[in-house]
Amino acid sequence: MRDTEVIIAGAGPTGLTLAYELALAGVGTLVLERLPERIEQTKGGAIQPRTAELLELRGLLEPLRSRAMERAPGGGHFAFLPVPLDCEPWRTRHPYPIAIPQWEIEEVLEEAATAHGARVLRDAAVTAVEQDDGGVTVSAGGQRFRADYLVGCDGGRSTVRKLLGLPFPGGDGTFVAVLADVRLSATSASVPQTIGHMSELVREGGGYWAMLIPIGGERYRLTFGSEDQGTDRDAPVTEEEIITALRAVYGEEIVLRAVDNSSRFTDATRQLADYRAGRVLFAGDAAHIHPPFGGQGLNIGVQDAINLGWRLAATVQGRAPEGLLDRYQAERHPVAAGVLHHTSAQRLLGMPRPSQDVLALRDIFTDLLRLPDANRHMAGLMSGLSLGYDLGGEHPLAGQRVPDADLLVGTEPVRLSALFGAGHAVLLDLAGIVPAELRLPARVDLVRAKCATDLGAAALLLRPDGYVCWAADDAATCERTLAAAIADHIAAH
Repeated sequence: MRDTEVIIAGAGPTGLTLAYELALAGVGTLVLERLPERIEQTKGGAIQPRTAELLELRGLLEPLRSRAMERAPGGGHFAFLPVPLDCEPWRTRHPYPIAIPQWEIEEVLEEAATAHGARVLRDAAVTAVEQDDGGVTVSAGGQRFRADYLVGCDGGRSTVRKLLGLPFPGGDGTFVAVLADVRLSATSASVPQTIGHMSELVREGGGYWAMLIPIGGERYRLTFGSEDQGTDRDAPVTEEEIITALRAVYGEEIVLRAVDNSSRFTDATRQLADYRAGRVLFAGDAAHIHPPFGGQGLNIGVQDAINLGWRLAATVQGRAPEGLLDRYQAERHPVAAGVLHHTSAQRLLGMPRPSQDVLALRDIFTDLLRLPDANRHMAGLMSGLSLGYDLGGEHPLAGQRVPDADLLVGTEPVRLSALFGAGHAVLLDLAGIVPAELRLPARVDLVRAKCATDLGAAALLLRPDGYVCWAADDAATCERTLAAAIADHIAAH
């Protein structure tokens, strides 16, 4: 007996994004969440430009933007260095990070997923996982559930990963720090009133480093650590240590009204060797953890989910080309490995109380980031806008994202991003080179349009996640290569 087609462990941003993607494709989806209710915690509260583009493909960005916190216009950062990263050269409509508390992101995603039929069961901690050739059986919340696949999206301490006995290789953290949402009834002149560039928000004093981010009224997101790195990560965070840190960094006039929530985190770096173990897959922090620099964690988790969702749906529904699901590992594992690499570099450059050698290195990096080409490179890296995949093919656009251009479909102006709301692949014909008699598989939409902007090809086959998997410049190439590209990248014959 099968209760659903896919079970997802974890109702964070990664799990809920995946639930939405699967439900949108008509896949029966059950999310199991160990917590009885959502914690209203700011936590990972920045949506990077590429993540914003992907969410816009599904019509999810606007409901999120309506909940965004006020922040000064400006680019992201690398290692807290005082040079904003400029994403404008990457031709994006979303050149700045968007600040939104994580719990509000989760609320929007859950509403969207359940509206399409996904189910979310809370107070249902996973306690056992058994798999065989036909599927997976999951014990949670005193019940047993059967599905074709299970996806572990249950965080850096993933229960699913531990139940399967999978090693999580990497390095332990070098520090333990505190993240808390606090309310201040009195502040000082050094407490920021707006969200500015990260280089302006980090302060030190009295043996502590800290960062306060205003999130509305008397509420702030507080991150801090101290010279004493020996605190047990699992030790409860006390109001006394929060008050001590606040006053050491921001002054004795600080008055703490309340602590809404608090937790500890480390800068450990780990990554699964394989994101798939039979019928169990992993995404987000369950697959990779890294130092918390540059607002990467939530974003690569959501991007994992969008990369996995359409291919897992095609697999469950029996329309996937051979090897489609395994390409999730091939595409996303190197992305997280790159994030682990550059966040480790940021840990060195951004550490409090740096040595003279590190200060010299920071000066050199700061000068480099003022060079347009270097800034563009780092902006693409940190925002995700430069990310591409090795999809083979003859055309140089294969594997690349396409900017959200303005199209004319018939007489109607349409944004390119609006073509992906149903989660389908899109065959975009800009020059009338796709044969009129072409028969396309289900969930591949042919759109004939005009575009004033040069997108680099006469016709493009775009995956449901907006990446080019085929392109052609003329009718002869289209006729020769299109059918094979569809069969290889989108849908089996």
